[in-house]
Amino acid sequence: MAATVVPLVGTAGDPESDRLDRVFFALSDPTRRAILERIDSGPLLVSEIAEPFAVSLQAVSRHIQVLVRAGLIQQERTGRISRCAIDVGPIFAAAVWINRYTKYWQSQFDRLAAWVRRPDAPRAERKRRIRS
Repeated sequence: MAATVVPLVGTAGDPESDRLDRVFFALSDPTRRAILERIDSGPLLVSEIAEPFAVSLQAVSRHIQVLVRAGLIQQERTGRISRCAIDVGPIFAAAVWINRYTKYWQSQFDRLAAWVRRPDAPRAERKRRIRS
């Protein structure tokens, strides 16, 4: 009897999986997350984005290109001027993917909340010990 091969969802080569890989890779770097925070309030020139960073403009530009490839930033060029704006679509897609797994930790939070609300919770015992 032949074994049934079940394709894995999110395997390499799958376009949706590849997009998520690029988003998570882009978000894995603190400088790139800070760049997204800077443009969250509105589009900025690359030079404006680079101002607070202690790295070269070229280094910031490389970070921006990673964010562009991930679809997190839309870049508009006019001559040598480049303006960047955030695109939240890929972040939303990543959040949807992550939210599929909330069932695993939500039950833990529910049990913790129930334990804390117990009338005989250790919190009351600690208060009595401190007063003594």
